[in-house]
Amino acid sequence: MSTRRVMIFSRFERFWHWSQMALVATLLFTGFGLHGFHHLLAFGTAVNVHTVAALTLVLLWIFAIFWHFTTGTWKHYVPTSRGLLQVARYYAWGIFKGERHPYHKAYWRKHNPLQALSYLGLKLVLFPAIWISGLAYLFYFSWSTIPGAVQLLQGVALIHTAVAFAIAVFVIIHVYLLTTGHSFKEHLMPMVTGFDEIELSAEEEAYLERDEPGHIR
Repeated sequence: MSTRRVMIFSRFERFWHWSQMALVATLLFTGFGLHGFHHLLAFGTAVNVHTVAALTLVLLWIFAIFWHFTTGTWKHYVPTSRGLLQVARYYAWGIFKGERHPYHKAYWRKHNPLQALSYLGLKLVLFPAIWISGLAYLFYFSWSTIPGAVQLLQGVALIHTAVAFAIAVFVIIHVYLLTTGHSFKEHLMPMVTGFDEIELSAEEEAYLERDEPGHIR
Protein backbone atom coordinates (compact mmCIF):
# COMPACT_ATOMS: atom_id res chain seq x y z
CA MET A 1 0.00 0.00 0.00
CA SER A 2 1.16 3.53 -0.77
CA THR A 3 -0.31 6.86 0.30
CA ARG A 4 -1.07 9.35 -2.48
CA ARG A 5 -3.24 12.42 -2.89
CA VAL A 6 -6.30 11.29 -4.82
CA MET A 7 -9.42 13.10 -5.97
CA ILE A 8 -12.18 11.43 -3.97
CA PHE A 9 -14.76 14.23 -4.13
CA SER A 10 -15.89 15.12 -7.64
CA ARG A 11 -16.97 18.60 -8.70
CA PHE A 12 -20.61 17.64 -8.32
CA GLU A 13 -20.06 16.24 -4.82
CA ARG A 14 -18.38 19.47 -3.77
CA PHE A 15 -21.11 21.57 -5.40
CA TRP A 16 -23.77 19.39 -3.74
CA HIS A 17 -22.09 19.61 -0.33
CA TRP A 18 -21.66 23.40 -0.25
CA SER A 19 -25.06 24.12 -1.85
CA GLN A 20 -26.72 21.79 0.65
CA MET A 21 -24.85 23.47 3.51
CA ALA A 22 -25.99 26.94 2.40
CA LEU A 23 -29.60 25.84 1.95
CA VAL A 24 -29.75 23.95 5.28
CA ALA A 25 -28.26 26.99 7.06
CA THR A 26 -30.89 29.19 5.39
CA LEU A 27 -33.67 26.82 6.42
CA LEU A 28 -32.47 26.64 10.02
CA PHE A 29 -32.11 30.42 10.22
CA THR A 30 -35.56 31.13 8.78
CA GLY A 31 -37.11 28.24 10.70
CA PHE A 32 -35.82 29.58 14.01
CA GLY A 33 -37.26 32.95 13.00
CA LEU A 34 -40.67 31.43 12.29
CA HIS A 35 -40.62 29.86 15.75
CA GLY A 36 -39.79 33.19 17.38
CA PHE A 37 -36.18 32.49 18.34
CA HIS A 38 -35.17 35.70 16.57
CA HIS A 39 -36.86 38.58 14.76
CA LEU A 40 -34.22 39.41 12.17
CA LEU A 41 -36.69 38.81 9.31
CA ALA A 42 -40.31 39.76 8.92
CA PHE A 43 -42.58 36.73 9.29
CA GLY A 44 -43.80 36.86 5.68
CA THR A 45 -40.26 37.19 4.36
CA ALA A 46 -39.08 34.28 6.49
CA VAL A 47 -41.94 32.11 5.16
CA ASN A 48 -41.12 32.93 1.53
CA VAL A 49 -37.36 32.41 1.93
CA HIS A 50 -37.93 29.17 3.87
CA THR A 51 -40.28 27.83 1.18
CA VAL A 52 -37.98 28.70 -1.74
CA ALA A 53 -34.92 27.25 0.02
CA ALA A 54 -36.82 24.08 0.92
CA LEU A 55 -38.05 23.44 -2.62
CA THR A 56 -34.59 24.16 -4.02
CA LEU A 57 -33.07 21.68 -1.56
CA VAL A 58 -35.62 19.01 -2.49
CA LEU A 59 -34.68 19.41 -6.18
CA LEU A 60 -31.00 19.23 -5.28
CA TRP A 61 -31.58 16.05 -3.25
CA ILE A 62 -33.54 14.41 -6.08
CA PHE A 63 -30.73 15.14 -8.52
CA ALA A 64 -28.11 13.96 -5.98
CA ILE A 65 -29.95 10.66 -5.48
CA PHE A 66 -30.02 10.14 -9.26
CA TRP A 67 -26.30 10.99 -9.47
CA HIS A 68 -25.33 8.65 -6.61
CA PHE A 69 -27.10 5.69 -8.17
CA THR A 70 -25.98 6.27 -11.77
CA THR A 71 -22.32 6.73 -10.74
CA GLY A 72 -22.24 3.96 -8.13
CA THR A 73 -21.13 6.44 -5.45
CA TRP A 74 -23.91 5.15 -3.19
CA LYS A 75 -21.61 2.24 -2.30
CA HIS A 76 -19.55 4.56 -0.08
CA TYR A 77 -22.58 4.90 2.22
CA VAL A 78 -23.26 1.20 2.74
CA PRO A 79 -22.70 0.59 6.47
CA THR A 80 -20.36 -2.09 7.74
CA SER A 81 -19.63 -3.46 11.19
CA ARG A 82 -15.97 -3.91 10.32
CA GLY A 83 -14.05 -1.39 12.40
CA LEU A 84 -17.26 0.28 13.68
CA LEU A 85 -16.57 -0.35 17.37
CA GLN A 86 -12.98 0.85 17.05
CA VAL A 87 -14.06 4.10 15.40
CA ALA A 88 -16.86 4.62 17.96
CA ARG A 89 -14.38 4.02 20.80
CA TYR A 90 -11.97 6.51 19.23
CA TYR A 91 -14.57 9.30 19.15
CA ALA A 92 -15.86 8.45 22.63
CA TRP A 93 -12.48 8.00 24.33
CA GLY A 94 -9.37 7.77 22.20
CA ILE A 95 -9.68 11.20 20.63
CA PHE A 96 -9.30 12.78 24.08
CA LYS A 97 -6.20 10.68 24.79
CA GLY A 98 -4.37 11.74 21.64
CA GLU A 99 -4.72 8.37 19.95
CA ARG A 100 -4.47 8.04 16.18
CA HIS A 101 -7.66 7.56 14.18
CA PRO A 102 -8.12 3.79 13.65
CA TYR A 103 -9.56 4.21 10.14
CA HIS A 104 -7.51 4.93 7.03
CA LYS A 105 -9.38 6.12 3.96
CA ALA A 106 -9.35 3.79 0.96
CA TYR A 107 -10.02 4.62 -2.67
CA TRP A 108 -13.04 2.32 -2.67
CA ARG A 109 -14.37 3.56 0.70
CA LYS A 110 -13.85 7.19 1.66
CA HIS A 111 -16.14 7.20 4.74
CA ASN A 112 -15.28 5.41 7.95
CA PRO A 113 -17.91 2.94 9.29
CA LEU A 114 -19.42 5.46 11.72
CA GLN A 115 -19.60 8.16 9.05
CA ALA A 116 -21.28 5.79 6.60
CA LEU A 117 -23.85 4.75 9.23
CA SER A 118 -24.51 8.39 10.22
CA TYR A 119 -24.88 9.60 6.63
CA LEU A 120 -27.14 6.66 5.79
CA GLY A 121 -29.40 7.47 8.75
CA LEU A 122 -29.45 11.10 7.68
CA LYS A 123 -30.43 10.22 4.12
CA LEU A 124 -32.90 7.43 4.90
CA VAL A 125 -34.55 8.74 8.08
CA LEU A 126 -34.07 12.46 8.78
CA PHE A 127 -34.16 13.80 5.22
CA PRO A 128 -37.31 11.87 4.17
CA ALA A 129 -39.00 12.88 7.44
CA ILE A 130 -38.23 16.57 6.85
CA TRP A 131 -39.34 16.30 3.20
CA ILE A 132 -42.64 14.61 3.92
CA SER A 133 -43.59 16.75 6.93
CA GLY A 134 -42.53 19.96 5.18
CA LEU A 135 -44.46 19.21 1.99
CA ALA A 136 -47.49 18.11 4.03
CA TYR A 137 -47.37 21.43 5.89
CA LEU A 138 -46.84 23.44 2.69
CA PHE A 139 -49.77 21.78 0.91
CA TYR A 140 -52.10 21.74 3.92
CA PHE A 141 -54.76 23.43 1.80
CA SER A 142 -55.12 20.21 -0.23
CA TRP A 143 -56.05 18.06 2.78
CA SER A 144 -57.43 20.63 5.23
CA THR A 145 -61.01 19.33 4.83
CA ILE A 146 -60.37 15.81 6.08
CA PRO A 147 -61.58 14.95 9.61
CA GLY A 148 -59.09 15.94 12.32
CA ALA A 149 -56.97 17.98 9.89
CA VAL A 150 -56.06 20.60 12.50
CA GLN A 151 -54.79 17.99 14.94
CA LEU A 152 -52.89 16.25 12.16
CA LEU A 153 -51.31 19.56 11.16
CA GLN A 154 -50.11 20.08 14.72
CA GLY A 155 -48.52 16.62 14.63
CA VAL A 156 -46.89 17.37 11.27
CA ALA A 157 -45.49 20.65 12.62
CA LEU A 158 -44.12 18.87 15.72
CA ILE A 159 -42.41 16.20 13.61
CA HIS A 160 -40.99 18.81 11.23
CA THR A 161 -39.58 20.86 14.11
CA ALA A 162 -38.16 17.83 15.94
CA VAL A 163 -36.41 16.58 12.80
CA ALA A 164 -35.08 20.08 12.08
CA PHE A 165 -33.49 20.15 15.54
CA ALA A 166 -32.01 16.69 14.91
CA ILE A 167 -30.47 17.94 11.66
CA ALA A 168 -29.14 21.01 13.51
CA VAL A 169 -27.47 18.69 16.04
CA PHE A 170 -25.95 16.69 13.18
CA VAL A 171 -24.55 19.90 11.64
CA ILE A 172 -23.04 20.98 14.98
CA ILE A 173 -21.38 17.58 15.50
CA HIS A 174 -20.17 17.57 11.89
CA VAL A 175 -18.53 20.97 12.28
CA TYR A 176 -17.09 20.04 15.69
CA LEU A 177 -15.43 16.92 14.26
CA LEU A 178 -13.68 19.11 11.68
CA THR A 179 -11.75 20.64 14.58
CA THR A 180 -10.52 17.30 15.94
CA GLY A 181 -7.53 15.18 14.98
CA HIS A 182 -5.83 16.88 12.04
CA SER A 183 -5.99 20.63 11.57
CA PHE A 184 -9.26 22.24 10.53
CA LYS A 185 -7.71 23.07 7.15
CA GLU A 186 -6.69 19.46 6.50
CA HIS A 187 -10.23 18.28 7.20
CA LEU A 188 -11.82 21.03 5.12
CA MET A 189 -9.60 21.19 2.04
CA PRO A 190 -10.67 17.84 0.51
CA MET A 191 -14.17 19.26 0.12
CA VAL A 192 -12.66 22.35 -1.53
CA THR A 193 -10.08 20.78 -3.85
CA GLY A 194 -11.47 17.25 -4.02
CA PHE A 195 -8.09 15.72 -3.11
CA ASP A 196 -7.22 13.78 0.05
CA GLU A 197 -4.50 11.40 1.17
CA ILE A 198 -5.61 7.85 0.41
CA GLU A 199 -4.00 4.46 0.84
CA LEU A 200 -3.84 2.75 -2.57
CA SER A 201 -3.06 -0.78 -3.55
CA ALA A 202 -0.55 -1.26 -6.36
CA GLU A 203 -3.42 -2.06 -8.74
CA GLU A 204 -5.38 1.07 -7.77
CA GLU A 205 -2.31 3.27 -8.12
CA ALA A 206 -1.48 1.81 -11.52
CA TYR A 207 -5.08 2.26 -12.70
CA LEU A 208 -5.22 5.91 -11.63
CA GLU A 209 -1.85 6.77 -13.15
CA ARG A 210 -2.81 5.11 -16.41
CA ASP A 211 -6.52 5.95 -16.82
CA GLU A 212 -7.14 8.90 -14.45
CA PRO A 213 -3.83 10.81 -14.31
CA GLY A 214 -5.60 14.03 -13.33
CA HIS A 215 -7.06 12.36 -10.25
CA ILE A 216 -3.79 11.42 -8.56
CA ARG A 217 -0.83 13.44 -7.30
